[in-house]
Amino acid sequence: MLKSIEELRAYRAEAKAAMDSENRKIIICGGAGCVSKGANKVYERLLALLEEKGIKFNVKLEKCSDGDPVRVTKSGCHGFCEVGPLVRVEPQGWLYVKVKPEDCEDIIANTIVKGECVDRLCYTQHGIVYKKQSEVPFYKKQTRISLSNCDKIDATSIEEYLARGGYTAFEKALTQMTGEQIVNEITESGLRGRGGGGFPTGRKWSQVARQTRLPKYVVCNGDEGDPGAFMDRSVMEDDPHRMLEGMIIAGIATGASEGYIYVRAEYPLAVARLKNAIAKAEELGILGDNIFGSGFSFHMHISRGAGAFVCGEGSALTASIEGKRGMPRVKPPRTVEHGLFDQPTVLNNVETFANVADIINNGAEWYKSIGTENSAGTKTFALTGNIKNAGLIEVPMGTTLREVIFDIGGGIRDNGEFKAVQIGGPSGGCLTEDHMD
Repeated sequence: MLKSIEELRAYRAEAKAAMDSENRKIIICGGAGCVSKGANKVYERLLALLEEKGIKFNVKLEKCSDGDPVRVTKSGCHGFCEVGPLVRVEPQGWLYVKVKPEDCEDIIANTIVKGECVDRLCYTQHGIVYKKQSEVPFYKKQTRISLSNCDKIDATSIEEYLARGGYTAFEKALTQMTGEQIVNEITESGLRGRGGGGFPTGRKWSQVARQTRLPKYVVCNGDEGDPGAFMDRSVMEDDPHRMLEGMIIAGIATGASEGYIYVRAEYPLAVARLKNAIAKAEELGILGDNIFGSGFSFHMHISRGAGAFVCGEGSALTASIEGKRGMPRVKPPRTVEHGLFDQPTVLNNVETFANVADIINNGAEWYKSIGTENSAGTKTFALTGNIKNAGLIEVPMGTTLREVIFDIGGGIRDNGEFKAVQIGGPSGGCLTEDHMD
């Protein structure tokens, strides 16, 4: 266990040095969509070929000094589910799509040995071959904040999260900011709840911070019940520490000492990844009692839902955590005053917490520069249905449906005519051509 912030910084610097030393890396998408299409077989075949050909490789984050070994790793979801399994080669940023185990021979012989791009595996649209992921139209109009790590790190490795600047916002909040300053930064940023209600996050946190009754709780709503939605799932499965960091910062800001994550039982991988992330954070001393001698204590718990759609509503969710029937209650009283176990409670969804660390690190003005005047930042969406490029995207608030459906989504499959789009799951409506802009 690390004993101080100085030790955490040294540990992070060591992890970053190891990541920076990786000159050659093969990243296989380990998201659910790519795994269902055979990504694990691609991963295993790549390892087998490297071993057969006597090419040195690592599967874990290690400082590279001996003969420049190739790093082979599985990341979280890359988002472009339609053309999986996806394989990206670094440092070139080349993206290979629809990769099969039999393509691995080409990747090793040409890309790894010769340093050449295998054009036939690259994404092609209207006769144009897009070699780099950043150039593919699906990615070009996106701005990734909450999903920024998902296609880059191994979700089971806290070292990789640290190497990309993980827990620097927690460190800043713990040692350089008061609770009031944290709340003011979140308020100024304009971050609104990403669960659908759009309530100003800073206002909610300030209301809990003003409460004098202890203990206080931070609750994360991971009960993503809308059919076809998998945005929160991707964060929990692919970058769980980002969400944990946001929750811990909420605890520092409001004086809460306990965090609860409510996850759908239908997300077993998310549950496993969150358990692993909590255990790793506890091992390093980021979670626990008197964290790094600061006097601040924070403990994290996971509560699994039983598939009830109604438990996505805040008061029903807290009732379910308490072991009661998940039923919404009449308000007031509000969750900020009488929430979990009848105590003051911050309740936000996964994506909301996933934005917090970047706001603390980069400042409210940076966040407000993205999106619109009344809705700052980005929003993740699951693109599903009769569309060419189904997948997971993140775009600035204010992006039009036309841009989402046609520029990023590629339009209707088989060049069909657009009829309507349903937004927001069962609670949302159907929008037609008149609403596209």
